[in-house]
Amino acid sequence: MNLNSPIREIKGIGVKTEQLFQQLGVYTVGDILLYFPRDYEKYPALCEVEQLLEDRKNALYICVKKSPTVNTHSRQQVALLDVKGETKALRLIWFRSPYIRSLIRPGGWYVFYGKVSRKEGRLVMEQPQIFSLGQYEALQKTLQPHYSLTKGITNNLIVKTMHAAMAEIPLEMEYLPEDIRVRNHLSEYNFALKNMHFPESEENCIIARNRFVFDEFFFFLLSMQLSKENTQKLKNEFTFAEDSFVEDLMNHLPYELTSAQKRAVAQIRSDLREACIMQRLVQGDVGSGKTIVAFLAMLEVAHNGYQAALMAPTEVLAQQHYEKLTHFLETNGIEIPVVLLTGSMGVKKRRAAYAILESDQPALVVGTHALIQEKVQYRNLALVITDEQHRFGVKQRETFSLKGSHPHILVMSATPIPRTLAIILYGDLDISVIDEVPAKRLPIKNCVVNTTYRKTAYKFMEKEIRAGHQVYIICPLVEESELAEGENVLDYALQLQQIFPSDIQVGILHGKMKPDEKNAVMQAFQTDQIQILVSTTVVEVGVDVPNATVMMIENAERFGLAQLHQLRGRVGRGDAQSYCILMQGKEEQTKNKRLEILNKSNDGFYIAGEDLKLRGPGDFFGIRQSGDYQFRLADVFQDADVLSKASYEVSVLMKEDPHLEKEEHKRLLIRLRQYAGEQFSLLNL
Repeated sequence: MNLNSPIREIKGIGVKTEQLFQQLGVYTVGDILLYFPRDYEKYPALCEVEQLLEDRKNALYICVKKSPTVNTHSRQQVALLDVKGETKALRLIWFRSPYIRSLIRPGGWYVFYGKVSRKEGRLVMEQPQIFSLGQYEALQKTLQPHYSLTKGITNNLIVKTMHAAMAEIPLEMEYLPEDIRVRNHLSEYNFALKNMHFPESEENCIIARNRFVFDEFFFFLLSMQLSKENTQKLKNEFTFAEDSFVEDLMNHLPYELTSAQKRAVAQIRSDLREACIMQRLVQGDVGSGKTIVAFLAMLEVAHNGYQAALMAPTEVLAQQHYEKLTHFLETNGIEIPVVLLTGSMGVKKRRAAYAILESDQPALVVGTHALIQEKVQYRNLALVITDEQHRFGVKQRETFSLKGSHPHILVMSATPIPRTLAIILYGDLDISVIDEVPAKRLPIKNCVVNTTYRKTAYKFMEKEIRAGHQVYIICPLVEESELAEGENVLDYALQLQQIFPSDIQVGILHGKMKPDEKNAVMQAFQTDQIQILVSTTVVEVGVDVPNATVMMIENAERFGLAQLHQLRGRVGRGDAQSYCILMQGKEEQTKNKRLEILNKSNDGFYIAGEDLKLRGPGDFFGIRQSGDYQFRLADVFQDADVLSKASYEVSVLMKEDPHLEKEEHKRLLIRLRQYAGEQFSLLNL
């Protein structure tokens, strides 16, 4: 068995389990080893009954006075054990575990570990794990990995599979040159792999993660540097007339573009006429008006007889762009076909879209990843726009660029990365920054509160709804989870339906819904059939409902500031005053400081810079902090210092050995080929 062996070659993995692993993107033994934990659990300090905390995991150390009782309810045996402190009592419950009665003996000291909740007025701990004092103290010295799961795959199964894979695979040869490792204090690869999955200490976990973060940045930047050499010399084969078509459109808009928008449009128009193809990033804060810049670029291209395509990360956003673009053309009396292409479209509509794209006629195309499928052929594609670049890999951008005859590339991003980091991350692109907000937009009013404010918040929401507005409520989870704490969309929506009057409609939106279900919910929200939308962060990317004026984010401390700022940007998109309520689930000093930054400013670039200052070297447990980019672990905000170091090492390596021909770089070249095969399509390695 080797790294390329199918996952089913690991003992205990059958055909059905293999298919479930494939849903997680795990196909080979090598894939499972790089399937890193999403979080780690630190076992808490031991406590007594009086010290128990509700809605979180506790480790109760207590002397048991009597044996558990076993009752039968609905043909199910339930073991119960009541324990008491001076003023508090706790009921321990085990389902389908009658053997518990013989396991726990009166007079014995035990550690009971599990989540404490209140049900029917009583504190309960369901399915607690049982440890001796020695066993638990040994666990406290470790970190327990928690992996992202799918239905049918448990955390224990992944842990067991990981142990089996590590036991059977020989140690991998180190591929990073020793001088790079020494300069950057990086651990050896095999040490890092072991301590990412089964860390012997928190310190070792941080050391291991630092190694893999460096690797991700290093190979991404190295591949990008080599890709840039291949693409920057591509000849511009398209011709554009020197006329005033776009200026005339701008003059007829019902509002004045900001100077930053006008500057971006001018830079794009200039690029389209250069000798080499355009590769430009337009970076603008939420609400800065990037979409109209993209539309004007597309119309410039179509006016000159070519096709332009805009790829969005979600079907909801693609549908929204399609409707806006269609309305824009109708308003301005422009007769150019607008084509929508998404994965959930029926065969008949898809064939009609293909027919237009395969013709020579100019067209404006909007869609999702469906735009780069093999079946899609473009006869006349001159411009490709990817919206919210951090949701797409570089490989998708390059695959798109191979459609047609090397079209111009425009990337739109609302992630407010400080310019120093943007230059590193988007080193293959020229950068335009839209750093102004349209004049009519009122600044969003923010507040940071704890859960005691909820009733007041609900009253305020109802007042806004009665005034004709709408509300977003964001939860970190889709449904209740044993592996993570926080509010969840499904239960929260049910609670709201009991709290608000029946004429106020509550809708739900989350990533596990089918595309047509998401589209239907968003359509109902956009047309005010739903007044309160309870959602996960799926609304983070570009959703535009100008009538929504209130955004409340539950468990706000669980999100990074960049993501909170993106979510907040879903309100304040119309002329009415808008509000953002950041609801804290836990009181922690550092997180209070972070939320206060958001509370005081609506400037995404300022927030990103302040976020960088607050991040500590070990601040990586829990929800990922920024957008997906191409990285499994790395976070461009949190790991900005590692990004800078990797960038420096790539520049040094390219000067010393630009083709990686030296003996000491042979293993590095092999690893680069593996990485580039997954991420890049234009490298000649």
